[in-house]
Amino acid sequence: MPLALYLLALAVFAMGTSEFMLSGLLPDLAAELGVPVGTAGLLTSAFAVGMVAGAPLMAALTRRWPRRSGLFGGVVLFAAAHVVGATATSFPVLCAGRVVAAFANAGFLALAVTTAGTLVGPERRGRAVGVLLSGTTAATVVGVPAGALLGQLLGWRASFWAVAVLCAPAAVGVLLGVPAGRGSADGRPALRAELAVLARPRLLHVLLLGALVNAGTFAAFTFLAPVVTGPAGLGRGWVPVVLMLFGLGTVLGINVAGRLADRHPRRLLAVAGPLLPLGWAALAALADRPAALPVLVPLLGALSFAVGGTLITRALAAAADAPTMAGAYATAALNLGATAGPLLAAATLPSPTGPLYAATALTAAALLLGPTLRERPPARTAA
Repeated sequence: MPLALYLLALAVFAMGTSEFMLSGLLPDLAAELGVPVGTAGLLTSAFAVGMVAGAPLMAALTRRWPRRSGLFGGVVLFAAAHVVGATATSFPVLCAGRVVAAFANAGFLALAVTTAGTLVGPERRGRAVGVLLSGTTAATVVGVPAGALLGQLLGWRASFWAVAVLCAPAAVGVLLGVPAGRGSADGRPALRAELAVLARPRLLHVLLLGALVNAGTFAAFTFLAPVVTGPAGLGRGWVPVVLMLFGLGTVLGINVAGRLADRHPRRLLAVAGPLLPLGWAALAALADRPAALPVLVPLLGALSFAVGGTLITRALAAAADAPTMAGAYATAALNLGATAGPLLAAATLPSPTGPLYAATALTAAALLLGPTLRERPPARTAA
């Protein structure tokens, strides 16, 4: 894999840390800003809304920019939004900062996913996406628990400052590792032609499945902290541990998906897909038994990211005729799920296990929409 992929993954790590870290900060953040925990959970949805709108918009606006310029601008804007968040004194200002950060993240991720696919041949697209998304899984293993711990020690604002600082080496990595090149739209189809690809039923099917799976993931993950400190009866110090366990599972899941998604996508989804709703239901039923958390939480992290990563790869294959917009379509669909998931989960509160049952319903809906894949894996061609 090219070095540039790993440098892009470093930037994705910084952004993934921000996207997921609110799971461990919600109680303290809600208390300081004077809002209910359910309302504070809407920050996750606000971020996802920005990702949904920002992915296609930013991809369209920057499609003629050199890739390096677009990626660098996304990182800088993301860092600035976190400075605003760290100094916010009201919930609306913090929410607005999250939306701006989401637009920056969306533009970066959509361009990064497209760039990853062009740096390798079609037969290795799944592995390339896996390397890129390893930044997200590393964030769930290291960044999110560290952010939660830092928030407990120094306050939730310190976590926002840490993400802003973390963007600096990521920006340098983009400048040094990504070739300047020409605009991503040079020699490519017109924007209208790429937008028309979105009307294909097969692509819409895969995007819908990805949205439902991600909705289930975020419905549960956003409100894991109340489960740990509520029915499980564990102290606040266990929240970073449980988040780290989930992250370890995502590392396993995304690596499995990266290796199998190109060759055996239907087999992977046929095995992992049915296990997702069963797993979320089991976690909800056993939430009052602390011993169940270290078993089920990493397992569900692995299943969620294995299925989600495979669906991203299939979406890129289904939108192969939209080379500058395919990553935006996948990013928007996943974050549409990330928007709906916490909203539905918040409606099930104050029951701490309500979000887990919401995740069960959402992933069961995705399962009922199968079969998912009809296209063959991409043919081997020169890079």
